[in-house]
Amino acid sequence: MLHEEWKERKPLKRVEVIHTDAAKFTVADMLTVGKQYDVVNETEEYYQILDNSGLVGGYFKDYFKEV
Repeated sequence: MLHEEWKERKPLKRVEVIHTDAAKFTVADMLTVGKQYDVVNETEEYYQILDNSGLVGGYFKDYFKEV
């Protein structure tokens, strides 16, 4: 399965967190404003990144700007 290889894959690009003001979910524990993260997969609405927990998590694209 594709998601089992995400941690070992070469990153697609890097993104930087611009805010953690989530309307529905708490993301401040997993993302740090101003920090750059490697994108391991991308969909229309989400980036899958290696977050502060060391695991791959999916987050809306509006939290980030491309570096």
